[in-house]
Amino acid sequence: MRLVAVIFSSMVIVSVGLVSHYARSAALPEPGKEPGAKQLVFVELFTSEGCSSCPPADSLLKKLSEEQPVPGAQVVALEKHVFYWNRLGWTDPFSSAEFSQRQDEYARVFGNSGVYTPQMIIDGHTQFVGSHSSKAGEAIQRAAAVPKAEVSLKQSVPVENDSTTIEVKLEHSPSAPAVQDAELWLAVTEKGRQTDVTAGENSGERLQHAAVVRKLSKIGTVASAGEFTKQVSVKLESGWKAENVSIVALLVEKQSRRIVGGGVLALNDRGNIN
Repeated sequence: MRLVAVIFSSMVIVSVGLVSHYARSAALPEPGKEPGAKQLVFVELFTSEGCSSCPPADSLLKKLSEEQPVPGAQVVALEKHVFYWNRLGWTDPFSSAEFSQRQDEYARVFGNSGVYTPQMIIDGHTQFVGSHSSKAGEAIQRAAAVPKAEVSLKQSVPVENDSTTIEVKLEHSPSAPAVQDAELWLAVTEKGRQTDVTAGENSGERLQHAAVVRKLSKIGTVASAGEFTKQVSVKLESGWKAENVSIVALLVEKQSRRIVGGGVLALNDRGNIN
């Protein structure tokens, strides 16, 4: 049986406004980056609409991604809804056993005895209770000072018949950290989603979400040369709004599961063909 450690929101809620405390001292600029350039910071939140302690964490992630309060950081939200809460009265429409499996992988890497919600993980490296805004601000600021490899994403063709093609490209750069023995993942996210929950612990609540991960797939591995190019077809499911969809590339170390590079691209109907 899965061990689920549920940490109740009454114990951990810290005012979202505390993030601004950490925004007052900007992260040091990365060597070689232009002044004012922001470092991508990937913020994963393992959550569930069936978990009463999760809505504050959902709200925090939404605020972090929409307001971008940490100088030097561009927060890329990845809201992942786990599967194991569904047995307690409410089936989360965004949940996936795949996201539960990914959380299990993190638990093994971190040496956790089990999994819990809400769990926030910064760049695949730093974990804490997802509604803890001060820890989030500190962790994001630290992550913004760490160099990452850049993965460029280009929408090669317009959205047609609910599908498009994305060119994914990683090139070796002398200023980027060395990349080898890594996997390249592609996530499709959708913002602007909300749910009126009618059962379970959040019955009667209207829950608003950050960028919900709708699909996640490994598209290849990166050799020691640190280069990768691939054309990937992306299919939009019925009910998704293309104007709210983004494509997120994640360069992940195989052993540590740290996110050491990436990129993000918002879709549009015309594509961004040069």
